[in-house]
Amino acid sequence: MAVKVISGDHPSTVAAIAGAAGVPMAEPGMAIDAGELPTEPAALANAVEDLAVIGRITPEQKRSVVRALQSLGHVVAMTGDGVNDVLALKQADLGIAMGSGTDATRAVASVVLLENDFAALPGVVAEGRRVIVNIERVANLFVTKTVYALLLALVVVSARLPYPFFPRHLTVVNALAIGIPAFFLALAPNSRPARSGFLRRVALVSLPFGAAAAVATLAAYVIARHQAGASAQEARTAAMLSLLGVSLWILVVLARPMTALRGLLVLAMVGGCALIFAWPWAERFLALSTPTGSLLLWTMAMAAGGAAMVEAAWRVLGTRVLAPAGLIT
Repeated sequence: MAVKVISGDHPSTVAAIAGAAGVPMAEPGMAIDAGELPTEPAALANAVEDLAVIGRITPEQKRSVVRALQSLGHVVAMTGDGVNDVLALKQADLGIAMGSGTDATRAVASVVLLENDFAALPGVVAEGRRVIVNIERVANLFVTKTVYALLLALVVVSARLPYPFFPRHLTVVNALAIGIPAFFLALAPNSRPARSGFLRRVALVSLPFGAAAAVATLAAYVIARHQAGASAQEARTAAMLSLLGVSLWILVVLARPMTALRGLLVLAMVGGCALIFAWPWAERFLALSTPTGSLLLWTMAMAAGGAAMVEAAWRVLGTRVLAPAGLIT
């Protein structure tokens, strides 16, 4: 993050005040008069990149400076209080007006500091990061569900198989592996900077995760259907167990870096799954029949295989896509 001071006052005056405020590189000798700045956009961008203080600048030049920084790939926030700041505030990615500023300034700004206190800005940035980054985390959960639901539907229709779930089964999976965790993950603190490419990253994560869940679920279902002596209810239960196992591992992966609260959330969801199968009423209501013997081993193996595919996909994505972009730690 770099701080730059642009003002219509004399460069030496602006530099002295900026230096007293602790702005880096704000010594009087390093201030420049805006009249000395080039007008050609590329040359202006190169000039303002290394400047911290610019004096005697006009409203149009303020807007040009903001545009120049944006052309270099910077996200620019601009603060101001007068009509001479309106053009730059409107051009900036984030316009911040002082509460005591003019009506025009407050009208074009994205944020208004009602108490004229810059100390509120770190909290504003933190809240924005929390919302944006957590939306992406939650989106991965929900889009993954869409992917495996679509794949399951296509396969069972094409193969003319009975659908492996009752609606109530998917309700349980969605609640324990997606809905309830998403509520808490959306509210969790998160200081990671936001980055562009939201849709691309969600697709890159959700497609392999959803495919892994669908493959593991279908494999467990088909094996159970061909298992000697296994009932249709046991086959559906095997499919649900496999999907639950993979979905919970997806939750573990997307909750990283794991904290005590996130770990507790995952354990609570696992406990909810165990409670369903341990409570006879819930098992009867959901029409479940826990597999035994070799079928149970096959079901666990399919769930573990699906989880392994999820982990492998995450490691590849983390190495080649997410980590280089600063999206995982």
